[in-house]
Amino acid sequence: MAGPALKRLMAEYKQLLQDPPEGIMAGPVSDENYFEWEALIPGPEGTFFEGGIFPTKLTFPSDYPLSPPKMVFTCEMFHPNIYPDGRVCISILHPPGDDPMGYETSAERWSPVQSIEKILLSVMSMLAEPNDESPANVDAAKTYRENRDDFKRRAQILARKTLGID
Repeated sequence: MAGPALKRLMAEYKQLLQDPPEGIMAGPVSDENYFEWEALIPGPEGTFFEGGIFPTKLTFPSDYPLSPPKMVFTCEMFHPNIYPDGRVCISILHPPGDDPMGYETSAERWSPVQSIEKILLSVMSMLAEPNDESPANVDAAKTYRENRDDFKRRAQILARKTLGID
């Protein structure tokens, strides 16, 4: 199955090179391995994460695009939808089909029509608008809900750290 997956990944990389989403850089770690990517996601303007450049890693399964990649922030993060170890928890990266918990519709979850660009844009949107209803990081969700000023302060510290300022 890796043949079709590799072709798809190569095509998506070519598309990202020709028409990259504003501010986002992404691509394979090496020409020898298109199944491991690195991406830099800017903190969206007008948000708590503004000004930061957040490094991530995407790992694609051999049956991509039938199954979604896994995505992890490789820098320190404090966000309701990012586990403390950096793993991203967002509907678009959840396996296709019905949600066993009944929280998401199948239309919100992964499908082969999704793309790396859509993932990156969704994660950027997630940074701008956290979902604290179904948190991956309960402490971050609680802080976001109950002490927005502290959440903002922590997010801004993290944004500066990505630039090597703090």
